[in-house]
Amino acid sequence: MKLKFYGAAHEVGRSCILVESGNTKVLLDCGVKLGEKEEYPLISDEELKNIDAIIITHAHLDHVGYVPHVFSTGWTGHVYSTKPTFELSNVLISDYIRISNPSNITKEGLARMQRGFKLMEYHKEFQIKDIKVRLIPAGHILGSALIEISAEGKKLIYTGDINLRKTRLLDSAHIEHLHGEILLTESTYGGDNDSFPPEREQLSKMLQSIKETIQKGGKIIIPSFAVGRAQEVLFILDDYIRSGLLPKVPIYVDGMINKAMRIHRHNVIYCRDELQKRILMSEDDPFKSKNFHIIDTKKSRSRAINEQEAGIIVTTSGMMTGGPVMKYVERLGGDPNNKLILVGYQAEGTPGRALAEGAKELEINGKKVEIKMAVELYHLSAHADRPQLQKLVSSIIGLKKVFVIHGEEGKSEQFARYLSSKYEAYVPKLEEEFIV
Repeated sequence: MKLKFYGAAHEVGRSCILVESGNTKVLLDCGVKLGEKEEYPLISDEELKNIDAIIITHAHLDHVGYVPHVFSTGWTGHVYSTKPTFELSNVLISDYIRISNPSNITKEGLARMQRGFKLMEYHKEFQIKDIKVRLIPAGHILGSALIEISAEGKKLIYTGDINLRKTRLLDSAHIEHLHGEILLTESTYGGDNDSFPPEREQLSKMLQSIKETIQKGGKIIIPSFAVGRAQEVLFILDDYIRSGLLPKVPIYVDGMINKAMRIHRHNVIYCRDELQKRILMSEDDPFKSKNFHIIDTKKSRSRAINEQEAGIIVTTSGMMTGGPVMKYVERLGGDPNNKLILVGYQAEGTPGRALAEGAKELEINGKKVEIKMAVELYHLSAHADRPQLQKLVSSIIGLKKVFVIHGEEGKSEQFARYLSSKYEAYVPKLEEEFIV
């Protein structure tokens, strides 16, 4: 087998890896990198013509956002994913095109993309020419999958993004009984010091912080990824209000989160059993809580901003690279009674990262906005931290080679150093090729 890394090497973003075996060429993921500037996988349109298929791990744009461009080149192959990944990808790609207006995507390409997806079930093996493939639950977001490839008498496992902890929505990744000689693993939190504190401890601190802001009559803005983080945060806040741990204030829900919530509800069979039972065996539907106030017009957004009472605003985008969150920060950021709470990964070069590192102003719509509200970061990540990544690697039977990707350079290098005592560990460079 041959591997080539067109993205996610020494970086987080634009995941896109070529696996070649015999006469078969497939791409594992095909994403974009969002930040100060947009970056695409380093695969030419000419090379794309020879790709037989694309396999997508999950619906985040850094894993699926380049797929509409591939179809816009005239490519007529198939994209393999789970059903929720297909449905969520449509929502996120539509939003991405509306906000970014990329010039490399055509209407014809988008129409071809709709016809080009093949929806696969977890654990069921399927064939793409010379290779066999299985999708295995990854625990990251709804429909997310590890990819297992069998070819030339070897097995390769690609994590995509992975989470080994149960969440309110999903079971943890299915890593029991995994066999494979080759592993391609994410390392978003693979640094030597990347050990998350217990979730209960994080939530307790976040709860206290939110309560203090509510008591001052302030607004809490929580930027969140529309898929995964947002649902998790909303469930947590709803549970706290129902139980009386938080005062009863409106939870405003803005951006693509609302469409993503509907897709989660329609695909609840992919969620934890407990969540399915809660919906099917009672009238307690957490996706339709009375505590949620849907923002779907400029008027309702203006009301959420100008309402005198305290409130919580959960909105996109998670790294503050655009979307409704910027309108809220522009209007509410100058009031020290308000608070911004970051709950997910903040990539280098994003406004979210700048605020997390102490920036006191942002440029929004061409003007400088002073940030007087408090900014806090709580790790409610859907990624594995370093101890989880170590557990993943040690659980794979027969493992020999590990390629450490999808991490900031220092974190990938640190994780590879740790692995090198037991495995052949590599941190590939962009466009580097390996025979495995």
